Amino acid sequence: MIPAHKKAPPRTPASLFRPSVGEIIIAPSLLSADFSQLAAEVGRVERARCSWLHFDIMDNHFVPNLTFGSIVVRALRKITKKLFFDVHLMIENPLELVDEFAAAGVQNLTVHAEALSKDVPSALKTIKASKMRAGLSIKPKTPLATIEDALPSADLMLIMSVEPGFGGQALIPSTLNKVRALKKLREREKWRYLIEVDGGINTRNAEIVVAAGADVLVAGSAIFNDGNVVENVKCLREAIGNSLNAR
Repeated sequence: MIPAHKKAPPRTPASLFRPSVGEIIIAPSLLSADFSQLAAEVGRVERARCSWLHFDIMDNHFVPNLTFGSIVVRALRKITKKLFFDVHLMIENPLELVDEFAAAGVQNLTVHAEALSKDVPSALKTIKASKMRAGLSIKPKTPLATIEDALPSADLMLIMSVEPGFGGQALIPSTLNKVRALKKLREREKWRYLIEVDGGINTRNAEIVVAAGADVLVAGSAIFNDGNVVENVKCLREAIGNSLNAR
């Protein structure tokens, strides 16, 4: 037994950004949870041994849906001190809310390149100045070449594998070409961003998404739909299978 004074200190949410070697991060998307019992849903996510929780923030302008704001994020941070809060802003003028989400206890804030009026690297720098990781996302129809100059500044690249706005859509297979391209660029240039994929991920396609190069899988319906979060996460991990060997 390791003496008490030799035990490693508990990991803080901020320290959970980098996955362990061979680990694929599963980030349950709160948008698919039961909003009548969010605290219980967060507890189920923790019992499923997930380290990340994904929040989809939509304004009904940038995308055709309205979800929730920082007040929900702040409330759930009071409930859990363990989870890495991964927030995806699908809103117009996202930089206006950077400080608000930082104060709510967010560790990673992802913004859409299509929503930025200033140059993208500067926007990512603004997020980092608020002590958060800076993520960048693009819609399925946006070419990767349009944001290539920002890749060295990004902590995370989020590839949307569905049109943003609603859950339950089917993954668009061609979006995985961007994942493959990001992986090759990262290896060639020695960049350090994580590759996250969001949209239509389930037990039938998780393996090919990971094989394409994803480090983080966002899943909503596949995890929350029947209420059995622990079992669904287990099945998703099993579905990933040997895909790491194919990378």
